[in-house]
Amino acid sequence: MSDSNSRTRVRLRDARAHSASSQRWLTRQLNDPFVQRAKALGYRARSVFKLEEIDRRFGLIRPGTVVADLGAAPGSWSQYAANKQARVVAVDLQPIAPIAGVTIIEGDFLSEATEAALAAAVGSGVDLVLSDMAASSTGRRLVDRLRAEQLGEAVLEFCAAHLNEGGSVLIKLVRGAEATLQQRAKTMFRSVRILRPDATRSDSSECFLLGLDRRPPAAAEEATDE
Repeated sequence: MSDSNSRTRVRLRDARAHSASSQRWLTRQLNDPFVQRAKALGYRARSVFKLEEIDRRFGLIRPGTVVADLGAAPGSWSQYAANKQARVVAVDLQPIAPIAGVTIIEGDFLSEATEAALAAAVGSGVDLVLSDMAASSTGRRLVDRLRAEQLGEAVLEFCAAHLNEGGSVLIKLVRGAEATLQQRAKTMFRSVRILRPDATRSDSSECFLLGLDRRPPAAAEEATDE
């Protein structure tokens, strides 16, 4: 990739057709090197590079890894995992265009019916749970933090039921939500980290909780009782 200082900045051809906020968003997208790189490589979203960086550091995905991708649309994380020959089940409320090697379930991850379909699709359990889910932002920090905590708790509950011993989880959060979830995750995983990959935008409040090496269920219960 050429140096960022040498790139020509792209401008909207007809800015009058868009609101001021839409103009800012579109201009940022057009000039975002991660967006451009994702498009060049055939990925559906720039978020793929967040997963790529974390996977490169921690070796989350190998051939044969069973992956549950929660909140998967538009599918870039599932694409990445499938390209590494993982077995992927992707879930989202929104439709996801077919991806080679990926089983897609359209539904609300929080509903019993969708969780049952997901559990049936993964069979004996998963090795890696990915969650790029985010609740709609209200602009109120406390409300947004609590919503992120609730989603994160739901993901950890799914891990408690379906993640194999030794497995890992990666959960997108907003700043402030990690404190509570980190304590819960430490009872379930031998290593817990809070990360902000390079592809995270500087003005974003998002961070990622990474739980590595799930403890045996009995050990997790003992850690909770301590």
